[in-house]
Amino acid sequence: MNLKNRILITGGAGYIGSKLSTRLVELGFSVTVIDILKYNKNSLSHLLSHKNFNFIYADTRNKLILNDQIKKNDIIVPLAALVGAPLCDKFPQMAKELNLKIISHILSKLSKRQLIIYPNTNSGYGVGKKNSYCTEQSDLNPVSLYGKTKVEAEKIILKHKNSIVFRLATVFGYSYRMRTDLLVNFLVHKAVTKKKLDIFQPHFRRNYIHVSDVVNAFIFSIKNYKIMRGNIYNVGLSDANLTKIQLAKKIQKICTNVKIKISKNKKDPDKRDYYVSNKKIEKLGFKPKTNLDDGIKELNNLFLINNFEKNKNNY
Repeated sequence: MNLKNRILITGGAGYIGSKLSTRLVELGFSVTVIDILKYNKNSLSHLLSHKNFNFIYADTRNKLILNDQIKKNDIIVPLAALVGAPLCDKFPQMAKELNLKIISHILSKLSKRQLIIYPNTNSGYGVGKKNSYCTEQSDLNPVSLYGKTKVEAEKIILKHKNSIVFRLATVFGYSYRMRTDLLVNFLVHKAVTKKKLDIFQPHFRRNYIHVSDVVNAFIFSIKNYKIMRGNIYNVGLSDANLTKIQLAKKIQKICTNVKIKISKNKKDPDKRDYYVSNKKIEKLGFKPKTNLDDGIKELNNLFLINNFEKNKNNY
């Protein structure tokens, strides 16, 4: 298998996709993005005049366009998805179409030589065993529709010999298409704008990873696909298996004058509680570059600027 430089990214204007597309173009790859720009029409505007960038405004479920682009590219990165438990519960049929059926369709159109790199999520682990790390060999126990669709998609992906699957920790940090629904981003945003963190089920534990390091993991896998293909890799910060209250206290130290309130009556819709081991990919030489503290500082600065601009416009 001899990979060329042509990469198709569905959902490439999103939170991870906009950062990944940018880095790949900068590295000299020819990148095609299919996206409907539902959330941010400007997340890829800085790439529009670049000779190595091709944008197609279309729904990933448009199979005529999708099939044509699959044939033209060497590496497929299917990022288009309905993300998160609340959104999938609200639109269950769309979740099944985007997160599962389209993945199955993409696999049916791939040739043996093409590589597919798929981002799953740690949420497939559901509630892990107490004081035991979840590894790539651990049983999957997704408790949300979101987690279930991603786990089923992973099984389909792994039937293709030239595939790499990432089980991503909870992603945080700045991107061209920002998201404030992700746990770290959400809590830092609340710390800056409301000066109060409302924490429920504070003992729930999960792992974290900066969005730039997710991009680094994709690039690492492209460079090392011959030794990585056919495998699953947890991707996260090994020193950041933290409970929600531990995370809140980290944020409280960095963001000024923030109060923490524990709410006993609320429940987490995306029921996750696990330790995760990232040793498998680390043994290959991959190391995240941005720690949790630096990511919180970055987000604090971002939301302070945004909050200042918002208030300035009200004068």
